[in-house]
Amino acid sequence: MIDELAMRVCAEICRSDGLKAREIALRLGVDRKEINQTLYRSPLLQELCWQDRDARWHGLIRQGRPHGGLQEFAGYYGIVRDFLSLNEEQFLSMLTEGCYRIGRSLTDTRGLFHSFRDARETMFRLFADLRDMLGDRCLDWEIVFEFRLKRGRHVRIYADVLVITEEKVFSLEFKMKDAIDPEEIRQSAKYVPYLEIVFGPSYEVIPVLVLTSACELFRFEPIGRRDMVLPVVSGDMLFNVFDEYLGFLN
Repeated sequence: MIDELAMRVCAEICRSDGLKAREIALRLGVDRKEINQTLYRSPLLQELCWQDRDARWHGLIRQGRPHGGLQEFAGYYGIVRDFLSLNEEQFLSMLTEGCYRIGRSLTDTRGLFHSFRDARETMFRLFADLRDMLGDRCLDWEIVFEFRLKRGRHVRIYADVLVITEEKVFSLEFKMKDAIDPEEIRQSAKYVPYLEIVFGPSYEVIPVLVLTSACELFRFEPIGRRDMVLPVVSGDMLFNVFDEYLGFLN
């Protein structure tokens, strides 16, 4: 479990241009020794932050739009309008190059590329629907395919697709299935605490399980035994998840 102080420290670092430990301590009202312990002991902070020669800490991913540095952890990162301008061949070429760059294994080539195409087609349909309701506003959102954070032994994040709006991050786990698997629900939810650190306290992270072989499916399912639920949706109903949290039909 990620402690709250690590999240607060990371947020301060990633929205600043370089902070020393004593400056972080002053901003957060926390003892400097405790800040130093957090900086050097938190695996995720070691993944997302670095220290320069002047002992100032910097974030690898900026907590603000656009999220500079996010492309270094993604197979594909871009603004939605740029993503929509790519044909399938162009997109797959960029995604393949990006996956190799971040160390994403592409050994299951046939099945994996089929899933890439499937996710791309679903997102194209989603943004066609969103543009009908929101106009070009959604074209300025950010989109990520294959977000991967694995630079140390302790941190493992593999998110299929992220859609970053003005205030929310939709983390979409894609499965080419039509049946709900409780384990896949847990898989969809488990990255939320890490993504909350990556994007900071000003963003709400919403996990979604997308079953692209299903039709007209949209319901909320419990996450394990906890009193929490997440939306499970077919590709043709993904628009409704965005409306549920953004409320543009109200």
